[in-house]
Amino acid sequence: MNGLSILKRYLLLLAGLAVMAFGVAFSIKASLGTSPISSVPYVVSLIAPLTVGTATIIMHCIFILLQILILRKRYQLIQLMQLPVALFFGCLTDFAVWAVQGITCSTYLQQWTACLTGIFLVALGVSFEVKAGVVVLAGEGVVLAICQVLPVKFGYMKVGFDVTLVVIACMLSFAFTGCLQGVREGTVAAAIMVGLIAKQLGRFWEKWKWEEH
Repeated sequence: MNGLSILKRYLLLLAGLAVMAFGVAFSIKASLGTSPISSVPYVVSLIAPLTVGTATIIMHCIFILLQILILRKRYQLIQLMQLPVALFFGCLTDFAVWAVQGITCSTYLQQWTACLTGIFLVALGVSFEVKAGVVVLAGEGVVLAICQVLPVKFGYMKVGFDVTLVVIACMLSFAFTGCLQGVREGTVAAAIMVGLIAKQLGRFWEKWKWEEH
């Protein structure tokens, strides 16, 4: 793999992170519940003096520490690249939330339009991340780390991980706000649709081959 190919891969990763950040912003704007991975940072931003992006960065740092604790000597130092990726993604998320603040969703239909836009953008960003094939986000990194030490398939563990995040978000919102925040029908739609759309997009990207020589 030559330098130009590596550069293309990282540029595609950065593009994917930017697209995902706007997907998160649209899901927040819709007020129908965020995607599972964003549910905890969103709730934290409601109960603490932190932005969604800052809460996302902190959560990803915790995920990186968990990977180190789980894998110990098997942890590969290259995975520390997840840290600058998390910083970049968190900052982009705050920018995206600011950029879409002028959009109004006064009807349920408009909320669903924003929600579905967010779901598609997250899925598109994920497909870019997979196509780039350089560094995974820390959330996926934790799932992969667990799968290395337990005989569990990635798909099943990913579902369990997402459900755990949603449960934590629900517990935090009830404990600190007295009501359910950040988890609604849009969360369920995101949990079902993001992976399916990303998979279809991935098939489309398969015809684009990297120049390795």
